Amino acid sequence: MRKKPGAVRSRTVAAAGLPLALALTLTACTSGSSGGSGAAGSGGGTPVTGGTLTYAVNQTQPTLDPAVSPADVTGIVGLAIFDSLVAQTGPTTFKPWLAERWEISPDGKTYTFHLRSGVTFQDGTPFNAAAVKKTLDHVVDPATKSQYAGSLISAYKRSTVVDDATVKVELSRPFTPFLQALSTPYLGIQSPKALALPVSRYKPVGTGPFSFVSWAQQKNIVLVRNPHYTTPSPGAKHTGPAHLDRINIDLITEDTTRYGALTSHQVQAIGSVPPIDVKPLKAAGLQLLRYQAPGANWNVYFNVSRGVTKDVRVRQAVQAAVDMPTLVKSVYFGQYEAAKNSISPNTGYYDTAAESSLQGYDPAKANRLLDEAGWTGRNSQGYRTKDGKELAIEWPYTPAGQRNGRDTLAEGLQAQAKKVGINLKRPSVAVGTYVSDIQKGTYDMLDYSFVRADPDILRLVWGSDQLVSKGGENASYANSPQLDAWLKEASTTEDAAVAERDYAKAQAYVLKNAYLIPGYIEQTTIGASDKLHGVGFTPQSFPNFYDAWLAK
Repeated sequence: MRKKPGAVRSRTVAAAGLPLALALTLTACTSGSSGGSGAAGSGGGTPVTGGTLTYAVNQTQPTLDPAVSPADVTGIVGLAIFDSLVAQTGPTTFKPWLAERWEISPDGKTYTFHLRSGVTFQDGTPFNAAAVKKTLDHVVDPATKSQYAGSLISAYKRSTVVDDATVKVELSRPFTPFLQALSTPYLGIQSPKALALPVSRYKPVGTGPFSFVSWAQQKNIVLVRNPHYTTPSPGAKHTGPAHLDRINIDLITEDTTRYGALTSHQVQAIGSVPPIDVKPLKAAGLQLLRYQAPGANWNVYFNVSRGVTKDVRVRQAVQAAVDMPTLVKSVYFGQYEAAKNSISPNTGYYDTAAESSLQGYDPAKANRLLDEAGWTGRNSQGYRTKDGKELAIEWPYTPAGQRNGRDTLAEGLQAQAKKVGINLKRPSVAVGTYVSDIQKGTYDMLDYSFVRADPDILRLVWGSDQLVSKGGENASYANSPQLDAWLKEASTTEDAAVAERDYAKAQAYVLKNAYLIPGYIEQTTIGASDKLHGVGFTPQSFPNFYDAWLAK
């Protein structure tokens, strides 16, 4: 069976602004989708106005401009400060937000947006078509040096102001992921007045429920309620200004310190709750809020273009040699779900039938495949050999990227692979060397995840035009004309049935040909005080604090 899409479709675009290692592995970049989802948090009750929410995160951001930074916290802050033209309300569905409606030309290359009237930015500047044009032009301007947002609208050609309430956006090619890109806070509409200031004087100004107050880099970001707010996204639980007076987003990188800040009531919520802390957190009467992330799971990718992993039999043998579900359950205390596909079930067009193409845990089959591939000898350490060469697979890592128990998980995979004679080597390298290795493709395996609320994530990860050597995210160096054809057609067609068929074929293909070892499904986890209510999650798994409130 397949996860059925909604009526309106969209797909992701490639995040090619940074090398994969920096954009994903080191900074844990995700791309956030705007729009409300169901509120989370304890109980019901009548919302209370007032109070300060202090939310502790484990990551800072390099700049305040959402058009530049790829960081998670940029999306969280952006969601509070900015509204978007459209709101993503499900894996493949969208509703109007700052745009009341839109039309798409028959060739799929022109979008005409009709805008809401009477909306003002937090600095008093009116929201209009000129502001939309200014924002989009700013994103793609080379001087902006966008590390992420620009790649979301790589097909952008120009915007034309028809009148104050109408803007026409032209693309260089049909690109159905465009609406999803516009829904992200990285493309939230900015005040033209704020964008006109020199970079040294830039402060984020949007039409959103919270206004920017201050930023102490490596310490905190302070936001205050916008008392004039009138444009909540579809799905919001109330109208008008936010309930909270203020939000402090504090940087606390160390897990135990962040957890201690919550249990000692120094903060009301923390992000990135380690699995080991889940049971103690609940036992202490605190809340655990979680949301399954869409996009590419944390997976281990084979480089299919070089060395021993160029042989599909070797890749299939590694798949069959490791028991990922058991390892995931053990390492993450049952808090994470092992993946059965390259993408999350929370991604549009997820195909459950494709799961059958994955090699299950079968050491006997792994041994048989390796024998067939000619790795029949053994050295003194028990590793297989062929023509005097050891069956060694290079899987480099940098300590900066070893978070969330992934080092322990890797050790388990090494131990299981050794039982069938495979040496999974884990050299620790400096960040600069790691990035260089990725750009050159001088590795056999690589691990990462990429949250993205659109099935076009498949093209991003597997398309031959998305190689990491060219700034893309194709760490497998996959170069299959058949796979490319499916993914290209799926990213341009307006026929949902065609897209569903093509995405299903692509999902099965990469599993059958062992382009990866599926790992675990990412999730957003928030530990919260029992006084915090109304926290929502966007379809991209970002926390949304517009409806949030604190009990007295």
